[in-house]
Amino acid sequence: MIEGMLIEGLIFGIMVLGVFSTYRVLNFCDMTVDGSFPLGASVMAVLLVNGVNPVLALAAVILSGVIAGLCTTFIYTKFKIPDLLSGILMMTMLYSVNLRIMGKANISLYDVNTIFSGSFASLFPDEWGAVVIMLIFALVIKAALDLFYHTDMGLTMGALGSNEQMVISQGVNPTTLRGIGICMGNAFASLSGALYAMYQGFADVGSGSGVVVSGLASLMLGEFILKSNKIALQTLRVLIGSIVYRALMYIARNYGWAVGMRADDLKLITGILIILCLALSRTNLKKFAKRK
Repeated sequence: MIEGMLIEGLIFGIMVLGVFSTYRVLNFCDMTVDGSFPLGASVMAVLLVNGVNPVLALAAVILSGVIAGLCTTFIYTKFKIPDLLSGILMMTMLYSVNLRIMGKANISLYDVNTIFSGSFASLFPDEWGAVVIMLIFALVIKAALDLFYHTDMGLTMGALGSNEQMVISQGVNPTTLRGIGICMGNAFASLSGALYAMYQGFADVGSGSGVVVSGLASLMLGEFILKSNKIALQTLRVLIGSIVYRALMYIARNYGWAVGMRADDLKLITGILIILCLALSRTNLKKFAKRK
């Protein structure tokens, strides 16, 4: 039970790191994630079924996420369509693209080699091998993201989300910088989708439904649990929030019947969690302002 929550929390935590990069850093509401998450799963499934090495397949998955981000950036910048609508349009189109890639609604991965079925994972009892693999994945990505946001480009990207005019006055092209951030966010989402497909044992074209909402819920939970302006702690709380959210969903799925809940209520619970976290965070901000 615990290992399952940790694995799912870390897998989806990678996607939430992408949501953090677009939603929090760039102040760009990117709904493309709902399409790029199953895109990663689709690309991974097709490559694995055709005998491609899982590590090489992961590189192709990341590239597919980058391409999805580029398309969203193109729609947003060239056609002057608002960020939310650009993401929704790209998400909608990716549903058909994912069906084209797989050729059908889902593909089984039970008979193929994945990173979770290797000899390393077999060294540990139960699912703890998968926990260790995902912990390494998540920490490496977190560390790389922390380093990136300490570079000139990363700091400028943070400034872009807060004050675009200031970035322009420094001679930086906001379109290019925003595009890099959007591509990075969708690459994380695509990678997360591929890892989830390998863990589940199948890829499904509908696996991205509600991923952005769950990502925002995880983000809000992390911010409620751990408050800090340091980027290392901000990325850490993203992973913590994702694990806590998955734990709450697990409890709701398995023990919700005790209070009359059903599986159909999970989306309702997610929405309520986001509303509560937002309301509590704003209350805390008001209290802090009064103390000043």
